[in-house]
Amino acid sequence: MPLRFEELDFQPTPMGDISLRRRYDPAARQDVYEVRLGDEYLMSSLFTVAERELATLALDRLTAPDGAALRVLVGGLGLGYTAQAALTDPRVGEVTVVEYSGPVLDWHRRELLPDVAGLASDPRCRLVQGDFFHRMREEPQVRYDAILLDIDHSPRHVLHPSHAAFYDAAGLRAMARHLTDDGVFALWSDDPPDAAFEAESEQVFAERSSHPVPFANLLTGGESSNTVYLARGVRGAASA
Repeated sequence: MPLRFEELDFQPTPMGDISLRRRYDPAARQDVYEVRLGDEYLMSSLFTVAERELATLALDRLTAPDGAALRVLVGGLGLGYTAQAALTDPRVGEVTVVEYSGPVLDWHRRELLPDVAGLASDPRCRLVQGDFFHRMREEPQVRYDAILLDIDHSPRHVLHPSHAAFYDAAGLRAMARHLTDDGVFALWSDDPPDAAFEAESEQVFAERSSHPVPFANLLTGGESSNTVYLARGVRGAASA
């Protein structure tokens, strides 16, 4: 009989204690992997549709110039489903994942997550420990065809107060310097489309869209939804 619950890792971090847990879910008839930060629930392997769509929706809007390989930056590794989805696109030549938490990187290097086993050893994937938001404030050394962000719960529900400034027009414009001319920014959110964030994005990007992503919720027996925001075409870029 499968183990009902097992704590695979528990480590202190500057943002609080982080833990990876595995439990057997009778409704799903499978092992479920969950991450908690302190008392806050962060993510579950039961709900990965929107994390994958974050990559798929963004990459579907890209055309590799002259057949060149696409370069992707992922902010937040988590359980790895966004990075994995990006790597399934044969046009992608490089995925760089910036993850703040050393323990999260360690879980993948130790292959504690069977759904994404091999991610850390994929030659096209580079896992980097660092602060994504700090990196976006720096001058770009490399520009990316797609920047995919899944760190905070939403633009209004951030994991740390220092993240909040990223989601206003100035923060988005700083991030946009790291995109290629035709590059796409994509953001995951746990909340419905946010009019205030959309207004900030409109100040920076000529093209914007918000995509509710529904998925079956086995915990409630109903349907839930996340949101993926897409943006491209920086306003004023041609004259900058």
